Amino acid sequence: MIPIKEPWELVVMRTAGRKLAEVVARLRERLVVDMTTLDLDRLSEEAILELGAKPAFKGYKVGRAVFPATLCVSINEQVVHGIPGKRKIKSGDVVSLDFGLIYGGYYADTAFTVVMGEGDADARRLVAATEAAMLRGIALAKVGGRVGDIGHAIESFVRPQGLGVVTQMVGHGIGRKLHEPPSVPNYGKAKSGDLLRPGMVLAIEPMITLGTDDTKILGDQWTVVTEDDSRSAHFEHTVAITPAGPEILTRLS
Repeated sequence: MIPIKEPWELVVMRTAGRKLAEVVARLRERLVVDMTTLDLDRLSEEAILELGAKPAFKGYKVGRAVFPATLCVSINEQVVHGIPGKRKIKSGDVVSLDFGLIYGGYYADTAFTVVMGEGDADARRLVAATEAAMLRGIALAKVGGRVGDIGHAIESFVRPQGLGVVTQMVGHGIGRKLHEPPSVPNYGKAKSGDLLRPGMVLAIEPMITLGTDDTKILGDQWTVVTEDDSRSAHFEHTVAITPAGPEILTRLS
């Protein structure tokens, strides 16, 4: 059964989302060339704890694999779940940051991608298209719509631009757990899939590439990369389905 949030639960999730948006703002200010991905991880954890919340990803388990960090840092061909370490961020890198927090027993989840320095035209085009695709998907997260409407809006926007859609990874419901039903693919047919009802909360997160759709997981059991080594971008917001329309919980404005 797809979880439906009560009004008081949405109040808590709004607070969780605002706190996560504050962390995003801090990271955007501090993200610079030559810092390590571990530096970013420490900054994110400090900010989350300072706001009275807990990291959502640190210690998260998939089978026997346990994620060791607060932040997923994925660079260039890395799609998602990159593990922070000693790697330094370089000018021109496409850097995706994905992370979440727990506040009052509820989760918020977000991701954004930046091109470090000026970057090249393809990198800038990829990042702009991925963010725009996410916003198009969010706009279709309406009461009475279907999950497939979201994926169709995303796919039909990026495919004509010659971009790939990662199909092995999808968005999800969110609330008392980081991952709840329903799955929210970034592709598919309009008017298909689960019915969108008031009180549902979704993490909508397109992962788009400059190449093919295919990915693989590295030996660390977490880092997902493109099969063809093409660069990838990732944007995500936590979104509540309300009678007044989609409400983005993970932004400040």
